[in-house]
Amino acid sequence: MTVKIVTDSTADIPPQVAKELGIWVIPLYVHFGSEVYRDGVDLSAAEFYQKLKASKSLPTTASVSPSEFAQICDRLAEQSDEVLAILISSKMSSTYGVALQGKELRKRKDCRVEVIDSQLVLMALGLIVIAAAKEAQAGANLNQIIDMVRRAIPKVHARMAFNTLDYLRKGGRIGAAQALLGTLLSFKPILTIKDGIATPVARERTWAKAVEHLRRFAIGFTNIREMAVAYTTVPEEAAALAQYLNRMFPKERVYISTVGAVTGTHLGPGALGVGVLERD
Repeated sequence: MTVKIVTDSTADIPPQVAKELGIWVIPLYVHFGSEVYRDGVDLSAAEFYQKLKASKSLPTTASVSPSEFAQICDRLAEQSDEVLAILISSKMSSTYGVALQGKELRKRKDCRVEVIDSQLVLMALGLIVIAAAKEAQAGANLNQIIDMVRRAIPKVHARMAFNTLDYLRKGGRIGAAQALLGTLLSFKPILTIKDGIATPVARERTWAKAVEHLRRFAIGFTNIREMAVAYTTVPEEAAALAQYLNRMFPKERVYISTVGAVTGTHLGPGALGVGVLERD
């Protein structure tokens, strides 16, 4: 049987790609006061960012429960005897810990379930999940896919440009980028993910220079397995960046990913990023 690949909605994998590759995406939750929405299910990205801009307070986010994860595993056990969940960094979310608890609550113990803390988020996580799903479709077994994932995680590189760090600060997800807050002024910060948390790598004086930074970063790689552009509320700029990268890498498919409600809560409007997964 084909190994079933599971991730959470913070991977922001385009829905059509997830469908084509048979990836099971667990929607996490976003709360606007007493209103609760499943990420990517109950609220479109456009609707979410409208609510985010209008909200006087930052929405909160939450993982699924251990019992929900167990139910998903039991459902997938009807289709396969091997399941691999590749999830958001445990330093950013409780989802990994919840999955470990849920794994023990399963009724279908005849199905082997493994859980990996990717130490990633957004399409940096998504690229790993896509690569794993392609391996599964090609017939790789669970051990082979786990080995590939562990080798691939250090080969994921990502950069994201921000118009503001206010949402990361308010949501408590700013990590090492906290040091930038007092010195930014009109600068546009560039962050990456290092050791599972948001980490500053550069700052540019203008948004145009920030976008150029992302271009230079992406074209610095030559041995590319997968590539993605992610954005919150700048679809035209994301499309332009993807088109530019497609010209540079005609043999590569550049995924365009819309950042959903859970990660968008912490990134805020006006964010644009690029992720690259290198080949072995």
